[in-house]
Amino acid sequence: MIEAARIDAVIEVIKTYSQDYSPLDAHLSFYFKARRYIGSKDRQAIATRVYGIFRNYAHISWWALLRGVSLSAISSGAAARLQVLAYLMEIEKIDRAKIGIWFDGEKYSPSKLNDKERQLVGLDLGEPNPPLWVRGEFPEWLQPALQDLYGDQLLENMQAFQKEAPVDIRANTLKINRENLKVKLKAEKIIADALPDSETALRLKDRQPLTSTKAFRDGLFEIQDLGSQKIAESLQATPGMSVLDLCAGAGGKTLAVAALMENKGKIVAMDIANWRLQKARLRLKRADVNNTECRVLDEEGLSWLKRQKGRFDRILIDAPCSGTGTWRRNPEQKWRLTPDEIERLIEIQEGLIHQAAPLLKPNGKIVYATCSILKDENENVVQAFLKKTPKFQLESQVRLAPLQNGTDGFFIATISKIE
Repeated sequence: MIEAARIDAVIEVIKTYSQDYSPLDAHLSFYFKARRYIGSKDRQAIATRVYGIFRNYAHISWWALLRGVSLSAISSGAAARLQVLAYLMEIEKIDRAKIGIWFDGEKYSPSKLNDKERQLVGLDLGEPNPPLWVRGEFPEWLQPALQDLYGDQLLENMQAFQKEAPVDIRANTLKINRENLKVKLKAEKIIADALPDSETALRLKDRQPLTSTKAFRDGLFEIQDLGSQKIAESLQATPGMSVLDLCAGAGGKTLAVAALMENKGKIVAMDIANWRLQKARLRLKRADVNNTECRVLDEEGLSWLKRQKGRFDRILIDAPCSGTGTWRRNPEQKWRLTPDEIERLIEIQEGLIHQAAPLLKPNGKIVYATCSILKDENENVVQAFLKKTPKFQLESQVRLAPLQNGTDGFFIATISKIE
């Protein structure tokens, strides 16, 4: 593809994504599957620019606002073109003459700049000092909560979320130890380093396709951020225990817990979506996990769960959350988040802890975790639970973040039952 055609594709992706509620990676995957003629290098170039626009959306919207345009107040097509124009000028530093050549209206190229676009592109406003939310690339309405969390280090922390996340994997110790996995991966030309803070985690030197490797097909490892592995470790599950993974999803943490338990004891993995549990079943089979039962958290599943009072030694609640801790991987999420959505999630989070509490054995432990950095979804949820349930106490709580730990943003609280 010529460069102008790539830019036209970026405009189309941005426009159609504004009308789609699926995650950006899924949206891009669907876009490329419908256009198999686009080669791998072109796909990478298009995806890089699309993600770049969302990583720099605050700067882009600020560029438009300085020119008297609110991106949310114009049509999706006009907004997509302005976002791409702003990105090319402000982030890639492309000069106006080259932009004019690319936007020439020829076949496979973006249509010519209209009068309004030429006026906006031609404006030279000097070097206005952008506000903190623009420099930190986060929604302006979140600044009070983030300032409370990070204080003077707010900008530094937010800039750490701008960097691309590394690829971490977890050695499946049911089949192999970490050192032997390193050797097998090296034989497939994949170089990974052991992370000192874990006995199972490896971090890739470079991004490479992993799911096509023999080591992956043989179930020797799972792709999993170090922070996510830490959540599983914090459960302190040992062989023979009875464990409930209440929000198991596709089973990433379930797999890690099963390995820690050496396939001994019992894990019940539950989720409201059967399609996610179907993925979990496939992963469990590949990893040779045989101590786990998957149950859908539907009406029948809820009825079953209510009958399990005092059954479990450990309960993991990897709660649905805003995903603010995954902004390195999903930068588009920050621009779709709303205060109402956070309120809705808090209600779910509080409900999950109260639902789990009666299921715990005496001296058992609940691990409440999110991939959110917001106190409202983390410390505040835990404290609200503890105030209402005096038979429980906070044993520990930990925050992980890109700047301090090189992981996604996670919150992990261990709550023990004192009876």
